[in-house]
Amino acid sequence: VQLQACGGGLVQAVGSLRLSCAASGIINSRNAMGWYRQAPGKQREGVAGITTGGSTNYADSVKGRFTISRDNAKNTVYLQMNSLKPEDTAVYYCNALVDAKIYWGKGTLVTVSS
Repeated sequence: VQLQACGGGLVQAVGSLRLSCAASGIINSRNAMGWYRQAPGKQREGVAGITTGGSTNYADSVKGRFTISRDNAKNTVYLQMNSLKPEDTAVYYCNALVDAKIYWGKGTLVTVSS
């Protein structure tokens, strides 16, 4: 399983970005996927997840601002980030749960300027 995240960049506060994570290998719509982030000097934290049935969950800090979705035909998961804040600055990683094993993609950097 390989995961490739992209879409990061520099954005001003209250702006928006959409991250994408394309999955390849033994992965399909039956695999839960999610987004994590790691800010400088901090531990990696969960941001959003989407289950096999399409149910979603979010960290309290991003509820109402971020939306996770998936395109099963493309094996791609998205993270729409609106109303971005400087504290959202982090490297964002996607992951996938496949056969009880978690796979991680390389991160994409999101920088939010004030």
